[in-house]
Amino acid sequence: MSKVENFLSAKEEKEIVQAIKEAERNTSGEIRVHIEKTTKLSHYLRVQEVFQSLDMYKTSERNGVLFYVAVEDRKFVVYGDKGINKVVHPNFWNATKESVQENFKQGNFKQGIIDGVLKAGEELKNYFPRKIDDVDELSNEISKA
Repeated sequence: MSKVENFLSAKEEKEIVQAIKEAERNTSGEIRVHIEKTTKLSHYLRVQEVFQSLDMYKTSERNGVLFYVAVEDRKFVVYGDKGINKVVHPNFWNATKESVQENFKQGNFKQGIIDGVLKAGEELKNYFPRKIDDVDELSNEISKA
């Protein structure tokens, strides 16, 4: 088994998917999690590549958020689409990153991702509240490479 398969148990993955659903309950924003072993690219460039490959730029309000984790590299990136970055303050993602980082430092990977996802949902609802006719535009499943 690779480090990616050992990173989270099936039960932990289900808990993260449930957190994504909960976070999206009050916002039109879309949240995904992607986990992979490593990358030869800079992590910031890789998250952009994954964002594109998952078609996250195709949301109607350009308000997708990707939590990217490179397990072997011990790196993560929280990346938001253009629609979000147009309306939020420059330090918008800092609180989300800090909640993930503190848990990761202690080896609490599942909880770090859950806390980050829920924090992102809370922040997004202020700028992108859920609409009556809102539909879930992206899969909530964790993607892996």
